[in-house]
Amino acid sequence: MPGGSIYVQQDPKFTGSSPQWYYEKFWREDTRNRRRNRAIKAAVGFAAGLALAIRFDLPFPALYALGLAGIVAGADWYWYWAQFRATAVWRGRRRGEAITGKTLRRALTKQGYRVLDGRAIRGQASIDHLVIGPGGVWIIDNESWSPDTEIASYGGRLFFGEKFGTKVAKGLVETGNAFAELLTKETGIPVTITPMVAVHCGMMPRGGLLTAEGLTLLKPHLAPRMIRATSSAALSTTQVELLARIAARELHRM
Repeated sequence: MPGGSIYVQQDPKFTGSSPQWYYEKFWREDTRNRRRNRAIKAAVGFAAGLALAIRFDLPFPALYALGLAGIVAGADWYWYWAQFRATAVWRGRRRGEAITGKTLRRALTKQGYRVLDGRAIRGQASIDHLVIGPGGVWIIDNESWSPDTEIASYGGRLFFGEKFGTKVAKGLVETGNAFAELLTKETGIPVTITPMVAVHCGMMPRGGLLTAEGLTLLKPHLAPRMIRATSSAALSTTQVELLARIAARELHRM
C-alpha cells in the first residue's frame, strides 16, 4: 500500500482500496467478538436479574433473569448497530442530502419555511439546501468525515483532526454571501444568510454543535431546532414566498 515499506511484508488485512473498505472489513471480522461479548453481558444480566428476583422474593425469578438478560443483549446490539449506522453516509451507503432534506421538511414546512434542495449560482457556488422562513435564510451543506476525525475549535479556528477547517468555512461563508447578494438584488429585500454544515460522521463536541470561523456545524437532526430558535420575525409571509419564488427561478438546480 502507499507509504508502506518494500522490506516489510504487508499484512493482508491492509490491502484494499479505501478507509471505508477497511472499516467494513474490520467490522465484519469483529462480528464473532461482538457476539461473544454480548453473550457474556447477557449472562451477567441474567445473574443480576436472578439475584434481584430472589432478593425481593419475586415469583418466577428465572423469568425476571431472562428478561434482564434479553434487555442487556438487545441494548448491546442496538448500541453497536447505531454506531455502524452512523457511518453510513461516510461509507457511501446513504445520501446525506436526502437525510437532511427529509429532516428539514418534516420539521419546518408546516411552520412557514421553504426548503429548496440542490441549488447553485450558475457556474459558481452550489449548496445542498436553501432554507427560507420567518426567521431568515440559511444554507446547509452535508459533510461526512471518518469516525475517528475530531471536529473541534481551538482559539476560534476550526479543525478537522489535525487539519485546519478554514478552507471549508471560508468556502461556505462566501457561498452564503453570494446567495444573499443575488437574492437581495433580485427582490430588493436585504438578505443575510447563515451557513451551516450537517455533519453525518465524525467526532463532534458534546451536544453535537460547534460554531467557528462564521460557520455552524451540527448533527442533522439539530438543524431544524437551530433554525426555529431564531425568534426574530425577520421576514413576513409575503417576503418568504417572494424570496422562495425568486430563488427557485434564479438559482440553478443541480
